[in-house]
Amino acid sequence: MFHKNFKLIIAVLITAWSVYEFAQGHIMNGISILLLAGMFILLYFKNEFILLAFLQLRKQNFPGAQKWLNYIKNPSAALTRKQEGYYNFLHGIMLSQTNITQAEKYLKKAVKLGLSMGHDLAMAKLQLAGIAMTKRRKREATMLMNEAKKLDKQGMLNEQIKMMKQQMKKI
Repeated sequence: MFHKNFKLIIAVLITAWSVYEFAQGHIMNGISILLLAGMFILLYFKNEFILLAFLQLRKQNFPGAQKWLNYIKNPSAALTRKQEGYYNFLHGIMLSQTNITQAEKYLKKAVKLGLSMGHDLAMAKLQLAGIAMTKRRKREATMLMNEAKKLDKQGMLNEQIKMMKQQMKKI
C-alpha cells in the first residue's frame, strides 16, 4: 500500500504525536497512538499484501493469492530484500503448477535474495529439485535435495524428500 520508507516516516510522525499526547497528560491517547505507530513498523518488516497472499495459499486459493501479489507493482522498490524473496517464492510456488520454467526462475531468485525461515528456504530448494528432476538434471536435483534436507531441521519435508528420492531411482 505504502512505499517501505514512507511507512517508516509515518511511524516516526505518529510516534512524535504520541509523545506530544503523553506530554499533555493524555496517557491513554498516547498509548493508543503508539500502538498505531507499531502497526506501521510491523508492516515495514512484514508486507501486508504478502501476508494476505500467504493466507490465500493456506486455503489453496491460487487466484486469490495472485490477486494480492498483483497489488505490488514494483517489488524491488516497494519491498525489503527478504520480502522480495518471499514475493518471488510465492510466485514460484504458484507457477510450479503450470509453467515450470518461469517457476524455476522465480524460485532461484527467491533463494538468491534469501528467505528468513529455514523451512521456507528448504521448500524452495525442494521445489527447485523437483523442477530439475523433471528436466532430467539428476545431479542438480540430488544436490538441491541434500541442501533441503539439511535446512529442514524440524523434519517437515521428510515425506516429500523420500518420495522424490524414490522417483529419482526410476530416472
